[in-house]
Amino acid sequence: MPTALDQLARTPTSAPLADAVRLSGFLDLLPDPRGVRGRRYSLPSLVAAAAASVLAGARSLTAITEWISDAPAWACRALGFPVDPLTGTVSVPHPHTLRRLLVQLDGDALDRAIGAFLAARAAPAGPGLRAIAVDGKALRGSRTATTAHLTLLAAMDHAGHVLAQRQIADKSNEIPAAFQPLLSTIDLTGTVITADALHTQHAHGTYLRERGAHYIAQVKANHPGLFDRVRRLPWREITLDHHDRTRAHHRLEIRRLKTAAFAHLDYPDARQALQAVRWRKDFTTGKLTIERVYLITSLPPGTASGTRLAAWIRGHWKIENLLHHVRDRTFREDDSKIHTGCLPRIMASLRNLAIGVHRQDGHTNIAAALRHTARDCHRPLTALGLTG
Repeated sequence: MPTALDQLARTPTSAPLADAVRLSGFLDLLPDPRGVRGRRYSLPSLVAAAAASVLAGARSLTAITEWISDAPAWACRALGFPVDPLTGTVSVPHPHTLRRLLVQLDGDALDRAIGAFLAARAAPAGPGLRAIAVDGKALRGSRTATTAHLTLLAAMDHAGHVLAQRQIADKSNEIPAAFQPLLSTIDLTGTVITADALHTQHAHGTYLRERGAHYIAQVKANHPGLFDRVRRLPWREITLDHHDRTRAHHRLEIRRLKTAAFAHLDYPDARQALQAVRWRKDFTTGKLTIERVYLITSLPPGTASGTRLAAWIRGHWKIENLLHHVRDRTFREDDSKIHTGCLPRIMASLRNLAIGVHRQDGHTNIAAALRHTARDCHRPLTALGLTG
């Protein structure tokens, strides 16, 4: 399946327009968990309908089924729902029909389809290295009396587009089980992977370099030997490479970055060590905080300027602001009590799709984009390539 999805993603189009790529073409490749008998509604139609409702702001399974029930006949035909040849009426699925499908749906396959769809409708990447952030998020509402909450590991480019997602059992399994499978579906050539100290593992560094990717990895005390060696460098004597001063949100922030070339460092292909220092003063409380972060990178000296490196380091946390924060605050993900089968994972995937589509269409405020889309049934279908 990944090969077929990759082939669809590489299908040439005349222009990177939103309606040039149809979501249903990618959903056709999803495995159908239902029995052969009784498939009145096709899998692509049901999933596309759920995706369109989430683009219009649906936060729950109930809201999804209500949006589908209220959709006009022309929209149901565009989604691919069956039409009675005698009366011309369009049949709409019962809420239980959609729920039974989504509970059993393959989350990995859906995330691959969504990633391929977003890649196909995106504008061509510009020259230079592409930064991709990797980070995990807990689905707190998925916890039950007998099971722990699910955790999803996501890869997102620094522009805010989710490229891949992987479910893991809990935080302790995030490192060995999900990092490499997550990135295996992405072309890493010409990319820079940013991650926190949890993913600073020798195996991960080796894997990224073998895939043609560079990395910027944070180093903390969980790697004491590496951390001590980087921290004890003569940073006071090293020239400043970047300085930035910003004043916003009732606080002043000053960021400084220094880099030091390394000939030998106990990490795969590590070429530079970095020290990022941030001063933050809160004008409301008068509190001053100073934070020092140490990182290593496989980028050779001179490959990227200090300004570019600082932007990548700061940009890593966009995955929190542009993805996790939006899913929590705008879609109320942490308040969701969905915990049956694959539903928590599927709902998170549909939210990723909605966020990615709206950002590709130029919306920076996702809440406003959802309200805008909800006012006209044409808008979510057009964004998914289902109507002209």
